[in-house]
Amino acid sequence: MKIIALIIGLLMFAPKSVYDFKLKNIDGKDFSLAQYKGKKVLVVNTASKCGYTPQYAELQKLADLYKDKLVIVGFPANNFGQQEPGANSEIKTFCQKNYGVTFPLSEKVSVKGDDIYPLFKYLTEAPNPDFTGEIKWNFEKFLIDENGNLIHRFRSATTPLSPELTKYL
Repeated sequence: MKIIALIIGLLMFAPKSVYDFKLKNIDGKDFSLAQYKGKKVLVVNTASKCGYTPQYAELQKLADLYKDKLVIVGFPANNFGQQEPGANSEIKTFCQKNYGVTFPLSEKVSVKGDDIYPLFKYLTEAPNPDFTGEIKWNFEKFLIDENGNLIHRFRSATTPLSPELTKYL
């Protein structure tokens, strides 16, 4: 009987959308994706020393072009080739200085493995028309609809301004 109660309790608190996660921004302050209800959100795992790092410029351009209906949130992660070794303050400075990033950044997180950040566990398991499973590299993108549901996932090679992505905006 206790096991059934535990399972019911877990199901009651299981995330129903990305809005259910409490996060910290790059400055260590609490934030929630729920503040972006009514807009699409593009969640991207980022890194400062990666071949895909120049995508920061396109991400910023995308954020500027679609600012009325899209928010981009970068999640720095050091899971692939130690390509995000810096502290949060260093990452923030790097992004602003080199790419003029003004879109929100989270604190540095883990996007795979035993210490996977809960949001990314949810995103990599959530049904979508593309694929599920572990993130393969930096700059994978997760497009969330206006109601907090994952609607598309893109691998790293899909650039932010590509028609494959922008057709959903």
